[in-house]
Amino acid sequence: MSTPFLKQKSTKFTAYVVVYGLIVVGALGVANFLAQRHNKSFDTTSNKKFSLSDQTEKIIAGLKTDAKITLFDKQSSFQQARDLLDRYDALSPKLTVDYIDPDKSPQAARANAVSRYGTIYIDANGKREEAKAVSEEEISGAFIRALKGGKRTVCAVSGSGEHSLESPDRTGYAQFKELMEKNNYQTQAISLIEKPEVPKECTIVMVGGPRFDYLPPAVNALKSYVENGGRALILLDPPLQLGKEQVAPNAALQAVLKEWGVAMNADLVLDTSGIGQLFGFSAAVPLVASYEGHAIVRDLREVTTAFPMTRSIEASNGAKTTVEKLFSTSAKSYATSSLDQAEIDINPDKDKAGPFTLGVAGTYNTGKENLSGRFVVVGSSQWTGNSILKFNGNPDLAMNMLNWLSSDEDLISIRPKEPENRPLNMSAAQMRVVFFLSVLFLPLAIVASGVSVWWRRR
Repeated sequence: MSTPFLKQKSTKFTAYVVVYGLIVVGALGVANFLAQRHNKSFDTTSNKKFSLSDQTEKIIAGLKTDAKITLFDKQSSFQQARDLLDRYDALSPKLTVDYIDPDKSPQAARANAVSRYGTIYIDANGKREEAKAVSEEEISGAFIRALKGGKRTVCAVSGSGEHSLESPDRTGYAQFKELMEKNNYQTQAISLIEKPEVPKECTIVMVGGPRFDYLPPAVNALKSYVENGGRALILLDPPLQLGKEQVAPNAALQAVLKEWGVAMNADLVLDTSGIGQLFGFSAAVPLVASYEGHAIVRDLREVTTAFPMTRSIEASNGAKTTVEKLFSTSAKSYATSSLDQAEIDINPDKDKAGPFTLGVAGTYNTGKENLSGRFVVVGSSQWTGNSILKFNGNPDLAMNMLNWLSSDEDLISIRPKEPENRPLNMSAAQMRVVFFLSVLFLPLAIVASGVSVWWRRR
């Protein structure tokens, strides 16, 4: 038997509101449950500020044993750190993150020798490494140090006008040295003049743009090193003859490379596409966006790299070597053999048209099981100099070469980028416009709108 109360409109309306309210609350509850179980985020910033790099994802997702990140800091600072560390935590069930306030847990702080706020430890592979800051670059670097056992040393040949690892000049390699050390490589300079022999502690030998000819004993030392299973990164500039910046042809070293299947052309590659001008580069700095399928460049498909003052290379397999192309210029490039003129005019009828190969990688068959030599050759040494190393994909390409040479292929990827500072620069006139719009115009517009509404309704 129905009652008048149940037939009232207000009762039905109340029932509808309650039912719809329960449905909404239930939907929100389910959505919250799913969000907790399946944490997804989308980074729409231009520089992917809130995304972890490919390298970090590869390292953490590939953990074979349990690992832990421990942050010792004030509790008020935990939330800021969670923005980054939660992204690490979501990559692998084998990783845990602990937050400890040394003031509230002094025993834990003392047991871990914590003397400052913001101390962060990485425990992995039975080792402990400390990250110097709560940043992806530092934390991922600590993971690499913990997971990769043994020392890796890059020995830079010196004594023939090569780029110095200590030089802060625009063409120096100080930033390259810093990049290598952040990625778990030790560095040292060696001389093949005093003793024409590569030290045993060298994992990789780097020839960084010699300006003078190598003596035969030095060349033989490099040849013997690679052909007995060693690894070499060879950056050889065009033989320019411009005033004080003259570069010797290094015929003896080129002869060894040709024997391995790498022919270094005596030319200078110029980019006529005009794209480099968008970055402030001249035609003498070709940009590269075309990569082959080699492991070194496989992850650089949508990344641009730059190579100042570079020569072209021709690659073929040698008697005991397998050589692969790495990257090439665009078709809108030319190679000129006029290497003694400060101002170079491109002659399409005379100069060879691109695309040109600028870098190659090869392996040497030593005849011994599980022991092959490896070498990477690039026609420019300035692309890893201080003035341009941080351009777009240059640091990734440089480290990918070293990772491949040291047989650390699992580390080849796009690495964490340093935080990008993007200040907003405004002129005095623009500041005045912003002031008048935000402080005067908008408030007056709101007041005028309110008065207008009041006037119509009074």
